[in-house]
Parts: sequence; C-alpha cells; structure tokens
Amino acid sequence: MRNDKDNLIVNLTFQFSLEIISYCEQLESIKKFNLSNQLFRSGTSIGANVREAQNAESKADFIHKMKIAAKEAEETEYWLLLCQESKSYPTPKELISTIASIHKILTKIISSTKRQSSNPLIK
Repeated sequence: MRNDKDNLIVNLTFQFSLEIISYCEQLESIKKFNLSNQLFRSGTSIGANVREAQNAESKADFIHKMKIAAKEAEETEYWLLLCQESKSYPTPKELISTIASIHKILTKIISSTKRQSSNPLIK
C-alpha cells in the first residue's frame, strides 16, 4: 500500500515532530521534564503511526493506524493546551494551530477511506 509520492500528511507530521522536539528541548531547559516526556512521546508518535500506515497490509490496517495517529494527536493537543494555560511554560501557539490542522486532516483521511472501503466497487 506504500506510495512514495509526495504525501501531505506524512510531510506535515514529520515537520510537526521536529517542532515538538525543539519545544520539548525548551521545556527541558527550564526543567519541565515530566510534561516534556509526555509531549515528546505523543507528539512524535503521530508521524510514526502515519508513516507506518503507508505500509499497511489492508485498508482496515491503514484505518487502524491512522486512528492511532488521531488519538495521539488528541493527546498531544491536551499536553499543548496544558502548557498554554500554565503560566510557567513557554507558549506553544503555533504547535496548537498545527496539531488542530493535523487532526482535521487525519479525520478526513479516516472518513474518506472508510467510505471507499464500504463501496463494493472499490477494493
């Protein structure tokens, strides 16, 4: 199922992971280790799951991996919102905007793939 063409969600989640790494380094420099660890895990997991979905064995497997990525996006947004609302944390505004976009794209991909899977003419 792998497609090596330029892929918006693969590229977007990879870039987001790089931004998460930078933000987590900022958090660690001010000794916010616990939240940094949580955010690092969930934030970089999105791209890893999207990338893994590109090698899915079936449409069902693809949908499953994309759903995991969407769940990780939800968790990441939660940690970013905590950072935003905490006075002693650097503001992650750009990251919050990006994760919202990523989540919308993932939701759209999941729903359109499900629609295609329910059409007996498309295999």
